[in-house]
Amino acid sequence: MSLRGKKSKILIIDSIGDITLTKDSLENEGFILLHCLPQKFFNLVYNENPDLVLLNLEVSFENYKTCSKIRDTSNCPIIILSDSSEEEDIVKAFEAGADDYIVKPFSNKELVARLKAHLRRYYYLNTRDKNEELLSLEIYPHLQQVKKNERIIDLSQREYELLLFFLKNKGKVFTRGQLLKEVWGFANEGDSRTVDVTIHRLREKIENNPSKPEYILTKRGFGYYFNTVI
Repeated sequence: MSLRGKKSKILIIDSIGDITLTKDSLENEGFILLHCLPQKFFNLVYNENPDLVLLNLEVSFENYKTCSKIRDTSNCPIIILSDSSEEEDIVKAFEAGADDYIVKPFSNKELVARLKAHLRRYYYLNTRDKNEELLSLEIYPHLQQVKKNERIIDLSQREYELLLFFLKNKGKVFTRGQLLKEVWGFANEGDSRTVDVTIHRLREKIENNPSKPEYILTKRGFGYYFNTVI
């Protein structure tokens, strides 16, 4: 599989060892696969610069720390595969920097579709050259960088995508389901908590006072929108 003329490099970090068939499916799609245990990820992320990281992890504090450390090192998409469908575990995954969370069992066809969706966005956001300045935030898409008051704001891939989407649709209110479809690429209303968590993280980073947001506002009973009056 080639996106934008390149073969995508996928790093699989696996503490369970139950995804042999999944790996076969990814290889059949043309992905270049790297593989390691959680304690060995750093050198591969740093030296190989993967396009996407797939975490097949047991639910534990240490493994969420692995996700968080990867996010500190790379802006590439991170997808977690997990046996747990508990809301608390899903929320922790997104708070640790994950871009997607897939509960087992899943179909390899669905996994491949999600991988491709994340990779398309990742390549698109990292190859645009236009320098956009919107309100008091400065956006540099070719660097995937956001500045406020000359200070670089450290955003995850999903936070960055969500901010760009709001900026391009200033003043328009979106439901959680619409944001899931437009930004995440999936319209599963059951994942709406994911939107709330990501918006909370984004507000913590870009708002002067996250408890009284000026940029990303809530339309009570409906959804979220980006303020046009600032």
